[in-house]
Amino acid sequence: MFANVRRQTPKRLLVMVLTALAALAVCGAPAAQAAPPRPPGSHGLPPIGAEIPMSMLAMNVPLQIRTALVTVDFRGGIKVRVDVNPDDPYNSVRLRVVGFKMSAELPQRAGGGSITLEQNDVDADPKSVLRLTQHFPPKYEQLMVLSFTMVIEQPERAEPLILTTKDPAKLIGQLTQFPPKGDLYRLQNPVDLIDLENPDTTVATIHKFPVKVGGL
Repeated sequence: MFANVRRQTPKRLLVMVLTALAALAVCGAPAAQAAPPRPPGSHGLPPIGAEIPMSMLAMNVPLQIRTALVTVDFRGGIKVRVDVNPDDPYNSVRLRVVGFKMSAELPQRAGGGSITLEQNDVDADPKSVLRLTQHFPPKYEQLMVLSFTMVIEQPERAEPLILTTKDPAKLIGQLTQFPPKGDLYRLQNPVDLIDLENPDTTVATIHKFPVKVGGL
């Protein structure tokens, strides 16, 4: 054995020693720690704090005002601010509504005039959620929860009729990108609107609200 070692050149011995030391270092090295989970915004979700405006177009919306049923087209937009969703921070975000307004013209057979939908107040406790349902290719489900005021103005009326949602409207959309680009959202349930001075009586109802969001 020693004879074999003596026959090695100094350079060859140095290579053998370094190789042995490298093998020992690998065997004794501690296991690598797993990478920490990625924060929201780094895996398909929008960054926290971002404000995102989106256009909205709802055509042929059936709207009942007292006993009259009319069909109108709403145009407008919404702006949301991205917040952390503490219930599921790595697959979803909350969307705080910071602006919502849409308007429509009433047909002449209904007396003419206009209808305006506008956000009631500051969205202090956001219920709207954007959820990543598939990572690749990305798929999303967005739930919009909206409380709003409806103002109906008609030439025959001296004062506008001001109503508010009895319960929030809930719109849901299945997306392949966010912000959406003309994707269709549908109303989960009809939305009743009431006069705050007589909250037990439903004055108007939005039966359906097929709305295209973004990219318009």
